[in-house]
Amino acid sequence: MHEFDENTPMFVISVAAELAIMHPQTLRQYDRMGLVSPSRTSGQSRRYTMRNIAQLRTIAQLSSEGVSLEGIRRILELENQNAELKQRVRDLEKTLADELMRRPGARVFVAGDEGIVSLAQGKRSRVSKAVAIWRAR
Repeated sequence: MHEFDENTPMFVISVAAELAIMHPQTLRQYDRMGLVSPSRTSGQSRRYTMRNIAQLRTIAQLSSEGVSLEGIRRILELENQNAELKQRVRDLEKTLADELMRRPGARVFVAGDEGIVSLAQGKRSRVSKAVAIWRAR
């Protein structure tokens, strides 16, 4: 059985347009502009996700409020960056929690580009941009 989530490409353009309450030509225009980027099948047909539909509705709302298409593009770009950063934080939190469970005696952990490592008491991280997590005794 297939699992579906908000990023599963499943809607053809006519269905996506109906769900977004837009004309299919508008969806094609937004695709050309890079506002919404649906997946493509091997035959180059567009397949929209629920996330794409939500973005299309956001575009319609912002447009009706007078935001320019360039402004909308920038807002969507920032929302996507925000979502990616939130996912990165969740991933780091999970890794840290796993590390804390594997090393119950360690007190200091540092998260950097190399992942999460524990430090011996009194040692400093060699990475200046690392985030240190201290666990009290």
